[in-house]
Amino acid sequence: MRLIRSTAIISAFTLLSRVLGLVRDILTANFLGASVINDALITATKLPNLFRRMFAEGAFNAAFIPLYARRIEEEGEAPAARFAGEAMSALVFLVALIVIGFQITMPWTLNIIGGGLDHIAQDGGQSVYDLAVLYARITMPYLLMMSLAALLSGMLNTHNRFAIAAFVPVLYNVVTISILLLATRGQITLERLALYLSIGMTASGVLQLGLLIWGLKRSGIRLPLYKPRLTPGVKRLWILGVPGMISAGITHINITVSHLMATFKEGAASWLYYSDRLYQLPLGIIGIAMGVALLPALSRRLRAGDDSGAMMSMNRALEITAYLTLPATIALAVMPEFLIGGLFERGRFGPEDTTQTAQALKMFAFGLPAFVLIKVLTPAFFARENTRTPMVFAAISAIMNLMLGAALFFTLGFYGLALATTIAGWTNVILLARVLLKDGHLVFDKRLKKRLPRIAAAALMMGIATWYVASQAAPKLNGSILNDYSWLLIVCVVGLLVYAAFSLIFRAFSLADFRDAFRRTKA
Repeated sequence: MRLIRSTAIISAFTLLSRVLGLVRDILTANFLGASVINDALITATKLPNLFRRMFAEGAFNAAFIPLYARRIEEEGEAPAARFAGEAMSALVFLVALIVIGFQITMPWTLNIIGGGLDHIAQDGGQSVYDLAVLYARITMPYLLMMSLAALLSGMLNTHNRFAIAAFVPVLYNVVTISILLLATRGQITLERLALYLSIGMTASGVLQLGLLIWGLKRSGIRLPLYKPRLTPGVKRLWILGVPGMISAGITHINITVSHLMATFKEGAASWLYYSDRLYQLPLGIIGIAMGVALLPALSRRLRAGDDSGAMMSMNRALEITAYLTLPATIALAVMPEFLIGGLFERGRFGPEDTTQTAQALKMFAFGLPAFVLIKVLTPAFFARENTRTPMVFAAISAIMNLMLGAALFFTLGFYGLALATTIAGWTNVILLARVLLKDGHLVFDKRLKKRLPRIAAAALMMGIATWYVASQAAPKLNGSILNDYSWLLIVCVVGLLVYAAFSLIFRAFSLADFRDAFRRTKA
């Protein structure tokens, strides 16, 4: 089945990117810890990343791919290339205006996400907020390059060229890891290191965009250049894209709201960041990869009138998602302190940071299935060129997150922000699923109904095993990378083997499924 093969390709490169991202975060924790400088750096990178996910991943995965795929199906490659060129010129014009606007107003607009940072200068130097403004001005051009990269990636994905688009995020991690490793060779202030990391973010954007342009030329896909014009195709793109920007970026909007409130407590922004990064590992590998592969597949099947094929794709996507997400959810929930302590607790990242970060991770863990399901369910709307419904539900979810986050922040503490994000995520999933089921766009088949309880049972057995082994291994963590990572590896391998064994025992999956998944088919 091509969907599973496409997801596997994307997941493989996403896994490489996320593993390197984890290495980057481990090094960052070692050098910057949960310091106010790290809070400033995280705030600076949140702004371009939020808009990147809304303009790039949101607008073009939601709107551009179905429209581009339709032109290829109905009109041919030349009209599709013309539409892509017109879309690119409009995108560059709009995003460039946004970048310039933020560059001019950054000293004031950064309060949107970093209002709680200290505005008072220390010892005659810059305040933490001033540093965040400087870093944000350096990183903001990354938004323009990544918006263009999303369009080029969408074109490649529509032509079933998934590898290059999935690989390019690796470059960002390679650049930042290189900067962090070079920092070990000499004495460098935290402020200077954060400055270099900000520069590295934008530099990596240039590399990523260059690789995608090369991939487009190598694949023989045309992308002509035009002056910005509001053509009928571009107008349709923005009509669909504006709701898509909001709905596809809802998880990140919620996290950004949480970040704003966290800046009012020193270190909380860093704790939320590290916990967020850890649960983003399975979310990126499973949810984002599945969503990227599923949208073109659903669009092609619906354009061809293959409703049964589209329904089968949705059921298999849900099945694969459950099989990969449930064990990750349980693992993060039953051993958060063991994971955080083993990965990060050294250098400037101390025991208190481990405890606080683990509390947030546990709250995020319960929301992981919801965050993944959002990535799987929304393509069913986008493929039918319906971006309004997910936008409405996303808005409801965002409002709920804001209200709950404010309430829980002052009652439970900073990790109440993570709990609010989780509740908001599940609300979004329930609303999306209800409409799909009501409209008949999602009907659970017999295979899915049969396998979901078996997958849950296998994941539960894995959770019991990993909890026990992690509880025995936790006292043996001592801050040594070799020792700690060895114990992390042992626990992970035990969990993987237990899950694989019980999956076969309970017949949640079979070896034949994996053989069929990677067999070439025409669909």
